[in-house]
Order: sequence, then C-alpha cells, then structure tokens
Amino acid sequence: MFVLYKTPVIKLCFCLVLRSAPPTSKFFSVKGTANVQYSISPTPRDTSHLSPIPLTENSVLLISRDHATVLRSEPVSGKAVCDQQAFCNAELSLDVDADRDGIVEKNNPNKGSWKWGPDGHGAILLVNCDSEKTYKKTPDSEEKNIYKVSDLKDMSVMVLRTKGPGKLPEGYKLTMHISQGDAESVRVFRNRSTEVPNSGLYYPLVLSSDVLSKEVPYLGGVAEMNFYVEGLRFPDKDFNGLVTINLSLLEPISDGLPETPIFTDKVVFKVAPWIMTPNTLRPVEVFVCSTSDNYQFLKGMRNLVAKSGYKLNICHEYVNRGDRWMQDELEFGYIDSPHHRFPVVLDSPRDGDLANFPYDELLGPDFGYVTRVALDEHVSSLDSFGNLEVSPPVTVNGKKYPLGRIIIGVAFPTATKGRNMTKVVQDFLWAQKVQEPIALFSDWLLVGHVDEFMTFVPAPDRKGFRLLLASPDAGYKLFRGLQNSGHGQATLFDGRPVFICSRHILFFFFQSCIDWNRDVLKRELGLDDEDIIDLPILFKLVEDENEYRAVAYYPDMVNMIVLGKNLGIPKPFGPKVNGRCALEAEMCSLMEGLGLKCTFIDDYSSYHQLLGEVHCGSNVRREPFEFKWWNLEM
Repeated sequence: MFVLYKTPVIKLCFCLVLRSAPPTSKFFSVKGTANVQYSISPTPRDTSHLSPIPLTENSVLLISRDHATVLRSEPVSGKAVCDQQAFCNAELSLDVDADRDGIVEKNNPNKGSWKWGPDGHGAILLVNCDSEKTYKKTPDSEEKNIYKVSDLKDMSVMVLRTKGPGKLPEGYKLTMHISQGDAESVRVFRNRSTEVPNSGLYYPLVLSSDVLSKEVPYLGGVAEMNFYVEGLRFPDKDFNGLVTINLSLLEPISDGLPETPIFTDKVVFKVAPWIMTPNTLRPVEVFVCSTSDNYQFLKGMRNLVAKSGYKLNICHEYVNRGDRWMQDELEFGYIDSPHHRFPVVLDSPRDGDLANFPYDELLGPDFGYVTRVALDEHVSSLDSFGNLEVSPPVTVNGKKYPLGRIIIGVAFPTATKGRNMTKVVQDFLWAQKVQEPIALFSDWLLVGHVDEFMTFVPAPDRKGFRLLLASPDAGYKLFRGLQNSGHGQATLFDGRPVFICSRHILFFFFQSCIDWNRDVLKRELGLDDEDIIDLPILFKLVEDENEYRAVAYYPDMVNMIVLGKNLGIPKPFGPKVNGRCALEAEMCSLMEGLGLKCTFIDDYSSYHQLLGEVHCGSNVRREPFEFKWWNLEM
C-alpha cells in the first residue's frame, strides 16, 4: 500500500516501480482521492475505474499532487491482484503452518487452500476436546476462556505479520472474520501480555459463534501477533472439517457508507479426524471392571497384562455399578496434528451403568472426549462398541488404507426389519474419511456384535496380520474327528458328550452368515484365503422377542484380547483328550505358528453366561499410527 500525505509544497511526484509485488501477481489496480493524480506506464488498454491492469516487469506507477496542505492526509492505494492478495509496498500477511512441519512459515502461497497427500498443503486444527481441569471438568472447547496456558498446545498457532508504517491512516482498520457457517466449528483467541490479577495471562476471544468479525490491533513497523485457533467439533455429516479465517484491511469511504476492503488474506484449516487403533498397534494400557463375581476373570487378566508388560486399570464396582462391559461402553482413538496429538475416547450411546466412566474418569489434560447422542433413534445392542472394530492397514486393488478400515455390524442389506447401529454414530464414523467403514451382517447374533465372530492378530508374514473368523464348520470337523477317533463320549463344559454337540447345532445356517461376511471382508480388505484362519466355534439358537438369534455354544475363543504377541482367550472348557482340552490344543496349534502365545482366561460364569467374553469385558488403549493422516492420497 502507498499512502501520500499532503505537505506544504507546490507539487509532489512519487514514482513506483512495481517490482515488489508478490511473485504470483498478474494484475494490479489503483484508486485515489479526487485531488491525487496518477499515471501508468506502459499505458493500459482499458482505463476504466479499478479495471485489473496487467503487471509486467516494466510496470511503473507515477503519483502526483498539486496544492498540498498539512490539514489532513489523503491516501492513494495500489493493490496487486494475485492468488495471495497483498500490498505491493507494505507487507501484511495472516500465516499458518500450511506445509505441516510444525512451524508457522511466512506467507505460504498455499495457505488459503487444503490438499491431501504427501505433497499436499493446508493447516490442521485439533478439536479442543480434552480438559485442563481435573475437578468439575468440562471439555476445554466449552469453556468461555482459556483456563490454563497449557491449553494453548491443543490449539493451532496463527500469526499476523506486518511490515510497514508505524500506524494506519486515520479511519483505516484491520479486521478478522469468519463465515456464519464456520462459526460453530472454530474459535480464535489472541495473545495479550496484560496481566489480569489472580488469573495469569489473559487471552482475549476474537472470533466465535457470537462474534463473526472483530477489529484486531495493527502493531506497526515490523511485528508479529500470535493468535490461537481452536477446533470445536469433529467432521460429521453436515461438516467436512474445513474452516476459513479471513483478514481484511478496511478503508473509509464516506460518512454513512461502509468501509471498503482494500486488502484481504485468508487461511484454511482442516479439523483432524478421530482415528481408531487396530490390534496390531502397541498397547499402552488395559481397562477392565471389578465386580462381585469376576474374581477368576480378573486374576487371569492381571497375570496376562503383567506378563505382557503393560498397565492395568481396574474400574471398581462403586464406579461401574455392576456394568462389566468395558468394550461396549467406549472406543479408544486419537487425534493428531503436526504440533500435538492426544488420545480421545468415543463414548457409545448405550449408556449403561458405565455411562459416566468415559467422561468422569478418562477426560482430562491431554485426554479428549467425544460422543454422539441418538435423540430420535432407537438405541439397540448394535450401538455398543463391541460392534465397532478396525482393521490393520491394507491395500485393496491398488488403493492404500494406511490407517486400516473401520468395521461395524448391521442388519442384512435386504432385510425389511432388523437392528442397525444408529445413523448418528454411522454418520460420524463415515465423516472421518481416513478409515472408510465396512458394514458386516451381525444382526443374526443375539447380541449382534462383530467381535463375536472376528478379530485380527499380528503376523510376521504376508500382510502383517491374520483375520480370525469363527467357523462352525471347523468346529464340526474337530468334534467329528474326535468322535471318529473314539472320543465321542468326552464331555464339554456342561457334561454333554461330543456327539450331542455335533449333531444338534445348526452350524449350516451359522456358517452361511459368517461366509457372507467372509466374502465381504475378503473383497473390502483385499484378503486371500491364506490371510484368514478359521477357529472352531459353535453357536446355538435362542429365542429373542419371537425371533431366533445365535449365541456362542461354549466360550467364544475369537472374542479375545490382543496384547502384542500375547493373546487372552476365553477358556472354552472343551472335551479333554489325553488330559488336554481339545479346543485349547487346536487354538494353540493355529496361533503358535504365528509366534503368538495363548493364555486362556476363565470367563465362563461371569461373562459367557451373560452373553459376553474376554474382549467384551476389556478395552485397550494403543499407541497411535506413525503414519500421518494428512498424507493420505484421497
């Protein structure tokens, strides 16, 4: 910008060679008050008011003024028209970490857009969903003010950089503004060094849902001012995660008329998605509940977790109030940016007696919380998060999913009735984009969870994992083999002989349900038969509200906890052959070839008889992926 002040001389001429315009500039325009004259060389073809004028290396702007006086100043401004509109003389820019290296660089030409991929660009914003408080907690995004300086690390830094005159001409002002559409998704605070008694540093709120536009200080000279940008909500069906923040320099025109923007700049952020972690990632800590009747289960879990070298967190009965289904209440994930990341728990809509645990016990400094409430939908068992899993990274027909794919269970696609995961949860999962969901058929099961018939374990070869599937067919073959080898009278957990089990289980129907899911998983995860291991698990039919659905006949070994190379598996209490459980022997044979160790945990009375198993009653928080989600090629 060029400002010409009246001085006590007869005539003042000012010649500008427009070589200081930004490198991407292609055009410029000029305007001034009536008493200021200007000429342009070479003479443009179109001389209409404010028409864009082609900018070349030889462009020259000559400004002159007759009868100058010191009564007041009158400005003339030049504006270069380019991708990042900026003044040709003074420097003014709103800057963010557009190249995603953790540093706010100066006037990145790509700061006003967002692009996926390793060669992409655009700043990243975290939802400030943790709580700096440990007492009377609320997520920081719901606090009116910045509670602690430590909260700033959860926000993205945005810098206003200036290089120019000591102050703006009279009537000019610098404003920051957002759209009404973005106002529910972002807030902006600014840095101020003023000390407020008994409250430490004070960070004034600049933009919010109540304040869409606000004047910001122009510091003058060469200066920088930090702003702190806070995400308020995750991507969802009605929000793609992109927010734009604008900066404008406004020029007064006349009393009664609105100011005119003579400079604009903008930056674009994308809100980081919530990301799940598969069984193949390193565990950090394990969560279980203590109840009056699960001593044997807890004993087995303590031994397993201690042997594996991880931390065990026990939610005691005065907190869980008898609700033992830790997996069903919540799912652990995380959010990530170039400057910070932290775990975030997704609270399910099931809201059993563990309903308050995620908020009251997990929410805290650098531990976020998010939930989705089904206001107008029926919440069923399929909304529990035993029905929410994620695969390890896969490549499908050349398309890479380096963060894996989310897996949920629903009713059969052609069913006219049936149970489904609520739409509000499904919409949330799909909107995260980075772990494209797969829907399986799980409504054939009484509880209806995908973890009743599938899981993933690490492997040293092929794709780095195996998919384990419950297989009534494998169970039938195992028991038929025992019967044919003279062990037909060996008894199961309930004293029934092997041959009764093999004759009376409707394994053909159950196997057809699993085979349908098997085909979906092979197609959607790019798996071969060699990537899948069938586990000998039988089911039986039980009546549920005049309908028949399936439950595991004996403890469901696929419903396990995976802690690195150690597997915590429901003890199946199968028939003993030569003093050893035939089911345990088969399981060990299948897993030990992958370098995995099996620990069988007694959950029969405290979980299996209540229609759950080891995985249902536990939960694992894991390390995040090394891969950065913004490097996905979408």
